[in-house]
Amino acid sequence: MTTREKRKDTIRVLHVDDQLDFAEMTTTFLERENDRFDTEIVASASDGLACLADSTFDCIISDYDMPQIDGIDFLETVRDKYPEMP
Repeated sequence: MTTREKRKDTIRVLHVDDQLDFAEMTTTFLERENDRFDTEIVASASDGLACLADSTFDCIISDYDMPQIDGIDFLETVRDKYPEMP
């Protein structure tokens, strides 16, 4: 377990974006801004839902224009399945 994983004040972020280069750049900027951010990147809404079933996150960042399920539908599904998520 790394030091970051042990910190209780870590902010877990799920970033859902089919453009992985953009998601990685965003993650880099977030983590440079504040080392409390621990970002996980997935490439589709269905992968995001699977990730949410296995892990806990404090925040979700989602692209709008994605194949199969767009960002709005994804976030509405998240809200229905995980109403406690801020």
